[in-house]
Amino acid sequence: MKAMIEVKDLKKRYGDKQAVDGISFTVKKGEIFGILGPNGAGKTTTLEMMETLRPIDDGQVIIDGIDVAQDPDKIKYIIGVQPQTPAFQDKTKLTEVVEMFAAAYGERVDPMAFLRDVELEEKANNFVEDLSGGQKQRLSITTALVHGPKVFFLDEPTTGLDPQARRHLWELIKQVRDKGISVIMTTHYMDEAEILCDRIAVMDNGKIVAIDTPQNLIKQLLKRGFTKSQHVEQANLEDVFIDLTGKGLKGE
Repeated sequence: MKAMIEVKDLKKRYGDKQAVDGISFTVKKGEIFGILGPNGAGKTTTLEMMETLRPIDDGQVIIDGIDVAQDPDKIKYIIGVQPQTPAFQDKTKLTEVVEMFAAAYGERVDPMAFLRDVELEEKANNFVEDLSGGQKQRLSITTALVHGPKVFFLDEPTTGLDPQARRHLWELIKQVRDKGISVIMTTHYMDEAEILCDRIAVMDNGKIVAIDTPQNLIKQLLKRGFTKSQHVEQANLEDVFIDLTGKGLKGE
């Protein structure tokens, strides 16, 4: 299958620091691709160059056959971006928010259809400031998809959310992938990456140190002789929380 995204020898420097140091990878159509790494590894800088938000020092990013550096305006119409901290105008109803984002791309949409997709239909006439953190994240996702992008970027999408909201957002991200949209995401939650990502690139000091499926990366570690003491439980505290508080949204 032809790659939707091709990153070739990508580099970015800030003063004396080489933030991104010649990384290369591809992402297929309809794949969730995770970029993991400690703080300062270069994850967000990589995403921002792919999103046209930062200039590329060297190397190349091709998205759906379009060179990001040479034609950034075209790229903006085929990607959707959900930032770490979504920000919306106060005293604006959810339907109005969806309509404004669509209008920015020259699109006219049915806002209720988009809100229904993220289970915010009942909040359609509420103001954004009335939403919980999880609801704002879901609104942020649907506003990033109003123009029908081919690629969707998420930078630590579930940071600060409670377990119910996290699990619901996981299902939403899978639904985006199942529509054939390529998803690129960063996260500090290893369980999230293991559950969601079809493949993972691990970054450290601006370089990719490993790239494979989560399952293969785990197998490779075990083949190297890695062991740890184990006490397997049939459930964990997060499962208890979900069970006691209910698997519904409950206003999260």
